[in-house]
Amino acid sequence: MTSPNKTAADTPKHDTPAPKHTATYFLLITFGASWLVALVYYLAGGRWNTPLSVVVGAFYMIIPMLAAIFVQKVVYRRDILKPLGVSFRINAWFFVAWLLPALLVLCAIPAAALLPGVSFSPEHEGLFLRLAATLTPEQLEAMRASYDAMRVSPALISLGQGLIAGATINALLAFGEELGWRGLLQREWEHLGTFAGSAIIGLVWGVWHAPLILMGHNFLDHPVAGVFQMIAATMLLGILISYVRIRAGSVIAAALMHGSVNGLYGVSLMYLAWDNDLSIGLFGTGGCLVMGGAVALAFLYDRYIPKADASPGTETVTRHRPH
Repeated sequence: MTSPNKTAADTPKHDTPAPKHTATYFLLITFGASWLVALVYYLAGGRWNTPLSVVVGAFYMIIPMLAAIFVQKVVYRRDILKPLGVSFRINAWFFVAWLLPALLVLCAIPAAALLPGVSFSPEHEGLFLRLAATLTPEQLEAMRASYDAMRVSPALISLGQGLIAGATINALLAFGEELGWRGLLQREWEHLGTFAGSAIIGLVWGVWHAPLILMGHNFLDHPVAGVFQMIAATMLLGILISYVRIRAGSVIAAALMHGSVNGLYGVSLMYLAWDNDLSIGLFGTGGCLVMGGAVALAFLYDRYIPKADASPGTETVTRHRPH
């Protein structure tokens, strides 16, 4: 993305540059601690898609935040909030962060349904098949009965619940990741440019998930191939989250968007039946096609649409930089 007016990451300017090895220390601590937690859980006989795995996953999510705070405050004795982009000044991009995931997951359904081995299923057969790994037959039957008895579409109910969760408990947990990824790393790698830097952060983010994917997270039927599918998805999603974080001028918006993605992910599976779980969901092939289109639109918007309508207090993504 190089040109006389190249697109560049534009997290807040800092009065003094961050120490040289900040990102290295952060990544070593984050990956070391996270992968150790996953290894201990696995060696202790832990399995994914169990109640205990939810607790482990929640703790896993806050490790990047703890690492960022340790490096920023303990190692280098620097401030945390402003340098890492923590701002509660709400603007229109906060609402984009909250609602955009709903559009993405809804578009991911027809995108996946067009792929080989995937079909539209009004009876939610694929969802029930996926839940069969964690629910008893009696629980599944009760869930089917409750779906049949609903006068309102289950998808609409799930959308509402997901958006509420996304703005509350999910956002709090997602902040545990985002202070590291879109806080510290966004600042450290801003010189790489908005799209290139964000894609690299997304790649790191996907690799960080690898132990969880290998234990069955998201891609239970294809854990090894699922690692690479997850990396592709987090690179695309990472660009979108970083873009919104920059526009909003706050890592809180990144946490809000991340939380909504987690809360709404199940919606992208509700009306599908499939033979290959790599194809479905927001992180599957169909979802990646949708997110790729969204990234292209963000690039075009950033490059060609005048920014005079930017919300007060937001950051501008396009900046002139010396070559």
